[in-house]
Amino acid sequence: MEAQARGLLETEPLQGRDEDTVASADFPSMLSEEEKEELKAELVQLEDEITTLRQVLSAKERHLVEIKQKLGMNLMNELKQNFSRSWHDVQTTTAYKKTHETLSHAGQKATAAFSNVGTAISKKFGDMRNSPTFKSFEERVETTVTSLKTKVGGTNHGGGSFEEVLSSTAQASAQSSAGGPRRAEGEELQC
Repeated sequence: MEAQARGLLETEPLQGRDEDTVASADFPSMLSEEEKEELKAELVQLEDEITTLRQVLSAKERHLVEIKQKLGMNLMNELKQNFSRSWHDVQTTTAYKKTHETLSHAGQKATAAFSNVGTAISKKFGDMRNSPTFKSFEERVETTVTSLKTKVGGTNHGGGSFEEVLSSTAQASAQSSAGGPRRAEGEELQC
């Protein structure tokens, strides 16, 4: 008996075994006929109140739509207003202001850092171009271009870009391998 009384007074949440006990309990047999009738009457009253509240809510929603239509408000305008209001609310928060300030400061530092990196790279390329190794490489390329021009297109040293020389070399090579038109005896290939 004491265990049953202690079980009724416990304030701990139900455990798995307790839920099984509650689920298997036969409550209707524990209620008197008078209690059953009172509960049934309360159930009917609650269902009626819920139905009435649903009807009132529906009528108020219809009235709301009518007023919005008269004011020229539609769903899109309402969404825009809500978004604007929400965005304004976000912008006025301390967290947003601090984050905006921090990101702005970080952006300024990143811009300065990129500028410094760009300047350093430009300086390195300038230094590299003036180095003896690059000068030697540049001279070799010029010698090779001149040699190609001489071999492929005669002695026209009038210049031309490296790309033009490569293009004319490729064309000459394609014509000779494809059995294409040959140059006449005195005709030179122009670069």
